[in-house]
Amino acid sequence: MRPRADTFDLAALRLGAGEGRTIELSQALEPFELGGQRYAVTPDPASLRLDVSRTTHGGWALRLRFEATLEGPCMRCLEPAAPRFAIDAREFDQPGGGEELESPYVVEQEIDLAAWSRDALALALPTQLLCRVDCAGLCPVCGENLNQAGPDHGHEAEPDPRWAKLRELEL
Repeated sequence: MRPRADTFDLAALRLGAGEGRTIELSQALEPFELGGQRYAVTPDPASLRLDVSRTTHGGWALRLRFEATLEGPCMRCLEPAAPRFAIDAREFDQPGGGEELESPYVVEQEIDLAAWSRDALALALPTQLLCRVDCAGLCPVCGENLNQAGPDHGHEAEPDPRWAKLRELEL
C-alpha cells in the first residue's frame, strides 16, 4: 500500500544536482463545490506519482501525475456524471531565481501535495461537467431530459408578447 501524504519532505531524499527519484504516494482529495453542487473525487485516496529531480544551486524540478474522477450531477441534465481526468502537472522551484522560478507549493524543502494536487485537478476541469460529451440537457419549456426524449419532442412557439395588444383589436 502506498503511504498517504499531505506534504512530502524533499530534503529527506538527499539528492545531489542532476539526481532524481520517483515516489508513489496516495492523497485524499477534498470534494469540489461547483455551481452549488458537490462533486466527490474518487478514488479516495488517489494514487499519486511524484517525480523529483534536483537542479543546480539547490532547486527542484517536480512532476505530479494521477488520475481522478469527479462524481456528481451533470451540469446540463442533472443526471449522474463521472468524468475522468488524467493530471500531469509540473513545478519548478529555484531559490533566488525570482518570483517566476519559485513554486508556491515548496516551502523550505517541503512540498504541499494536498494543495498542489487539488489545484492541478481544478485547473484540468472543463467549464461544465457533463454526463457525456453530447449531453443535450433539459428542455427549457417543460424540463424533460432531451437525452431521453424522442426526436419529435417540441413545443408550439409562443406568440411574441409585444404583439399582444394588436390581437385585442376588433376590426
